[in-house]
Amino acid sequence: MSATTNSPAPGHPWLRIIVRTVFVLVILLATAGFLYENISETRDRRFNPMPGQIIDVGGYNMHIDCTGQGSPVVVLDSGLGDSYISWRKVQPEIAKVTRVCSYDRAGLGYSDSSPRPRTSNFIAEELHTLLRNSGITSPVILVGHSMGGYDVRLYASLYRNDIAGMVLVDASHPEQQKRFPPALNDLDASWIREEEFLEFVTPFGIPRLLGFCAHDVEVRAAECNLHSVREGVAELKAISESATQTASTGSLGDMPLAVLSHDPNTPQPDLPEDLVKPTNDAWQQMQTELAHLSTRGTQVIAKGSGHYIQLERPGIVVDAVRKIVDQVRQNSTQVSQP
Repeated sequence: MSATTNSPAPGHPWLRIIVRTVFVLVILLATAGFLYENISETRDRRFNPMPGQIIDVGGYNMHIDCTGQGSPVVVLDSGLGDSYISWRKVQPEIAKVTRVCSYDRAGLGYSDSSPRPRTSNFIAEELHTLLRNSGITSPVILVGHSMGGYDVRLYASLYRNDIAGMVLVDASHPEQQKRFPPALNDLDASWIREEEFLEFVTPFGIPRLLGFCAHDVEVRAAECNLHSVREGVAELKAISESATQTASTGSLGDMPLAVLSHDPNTPQPDLPEDLVKPTNDAWQQMQTELAHLSTRGTQVIAKGSGHYIQLERPGIVVDAVRKIVDQVRQNSTQVSQP
């Protein structure tokens, strides 16, 4: 028998060394990324204190920021995955007219995560508890952007006597997934995969390192964190159920309602060129239908603005809210007169 029969094959020790070295490097890089992310989050929030207050809503806390004085109170509900900060260009102007509150849905911004599913029905219930525990008296005017349109419509359905008026800012329509071009569903699936990947790498600071987080430190402090990304993914996955819930809410009667819609001629770089026109045509039709939810509904096209009207054309949102506030106050005066 050869003396070398039972000896290890040449090169095996080096292979094991390489594998172990790579493994150790991965662990070190992950640890460094984790520390970098946590230190950065702590630093951003230390130098950019949270406005407003934290309110207990039944075992977990939610963030709300109210400014201004007067009634009715205006409540601002952001789009999918967005924090209160998406309203920072309109809230100071509305505060000159009446009291106005922006807030973070559970899991977003400065709010704790919720144990409940992230559908609009539960979100509306949580908002109701937040307003009640914050001492905000009804009736209020609800303003919902994008998916926030589902939330405020569910709120109006659940607590009709608490609502005096509504503004829908390029709000989602419950039938949009059915009425958009079918190819858009493939894009939605890709979007979910991208968001799930972002959720996976955020704890290791990769989005922050690659510059995906906002350059504005105030935005970064509120939104560039794992729990906000996770909440956005949860809301995105629940969007179909939220749409179904909203579809059952029905008419708003004669409630003062303003519908603000983006300019269909605004470029949409996220969409393939062949999908832009059919998508815009369907969207504009659905926006018109939203205005018909109330016998007092109106619609305004925000010329030159894309989806985020409150950031691109904030004056249009402020004007719409002021008009609804005036209508509500006028109604209140008429009711109080003998």
